[in-house]
Amino acid sequence: METKISRYLHAKGKRLGLPINGTFELTPRCNFNCKMCYVHLTESEQQKRGRELTADQWIKIGEDAIKAGTVFLLLTGGEPTLRPDFLEIFRTLKAMGLIVSINSNGMLLQGELFHALCEDPPSRINITLYGITNETYEKQCGLPAYDRVITNIKNLREAGIEVKVNMSVTPDNSDDLQAVYDKAKELGAHVQSTPYMFPPIRLHPELCGQNFRLPADEAGCMMAEHEFANSTEDQLKRRYDALDKGILLPSDRDEECLEEAEGEAMHCRGGVTTFWLDWDGKMAPCGQMSEPAFDVLKLGFNEAWQRTRAAAAAIRLPAECSVCPIKNICHPCAAMCYCETGNFNKKPEYVCKMRQSYIGRMQELRDERFGGR
Repeated sequence: METKISRYLHAKGKRLGLPINGTFELTPRCNFNCKMCYVHLTESEQQKRGRELTADQWIKIGEDAIKAGTVFLLLTGGEPTLRPDFLEIFRTLKAMGLIVSINSNGMLLQGELFHALCEDPPSRINITLYGITNETYEKQCGLPAYDRVITNIKNLREAGIEVKVNMSVTPDNSDDLQAVYDKAKELGAHVQSTPYMFPPIRLHPELCGQNFRLPADEAGCMMAEHEFANSTEDQLKRRYDALDKGILLPSDRDEECLEEAEGEAMHCRGGVTTFWLDWDGKMAPCGQMSEPAFDVLKLGFNEAWQRTRAAAAAIRLPAECSVCPIKNICHPCAAMCYCETGNFNKKPEYVCKMRQSYIGRMQELRDERFGGR
């Protein structure tokens, strides 16, 4: 759950055009080989595409980001802890005053690195738990890493470090979803899952609209069933009230005029108060977008941020989505549109089907539990 101070700072940053929250993607390399990953490169592939920024370059960009207004920073990858200079980057950026969190697969968070993080902890470590057995991990990630990862999470929690558990749900691990939730709760860690896997077009443009993921209708049903099973009756009633309010009556519209209409602007904070800086120094509104992207090393941080803001403000979502009766539930995302269709202004059919399936299944479950509206 977002803190009040974070909401306040983002609201103020929106008024003033400040990059309140940033992500530094320190490397595209990873010790896992997950089938659905949008960024993972082998070391040889990475060298062909370019050179990772050095620790000094990341630290200099961090200094510039602070001057521009950045408060919160996420260090991610790939697997950021693969870098030998990870602790140097983390400690220096934190010592500057940034509130630093870390994304990790959790496998390397032991030994010297564990003790260093205990002495100087991040605000939070987000760890993706890919399953509940070594066998699931081997199918999903290529390594039987569950025992090691879960031990590391336990040690972090016992040391008082805040951990959030994420789960990317795919055909290989969907049977483990509830068990992952139960394990995270046992460890005292907040947990969040998603069955939506972005097409990895940053690496493979030819995979636009494709990824290793569940069929849209199955993903939507799974979202509904899992949400229903893990909510109290009061939470469910509130969710259903929101669901009813979010489903609007279809508006009368002239389809010919709709084709000429301009869709809504982006709804998220990307390019408004947040930025993503990839491993070779390109700034974008979001880590899923391969464009718009601006070279921080050539332009400088401030110029790259201003161009990112302007480019994000110019993006328009599909006109069809702006009048959709479920738009307040679906929340079509610019990155989803781009990764699914290759354009920001085309409707992402997979996402549409997933949300329609979610709504239908939630309504069925309501009828079974509460006897309808």
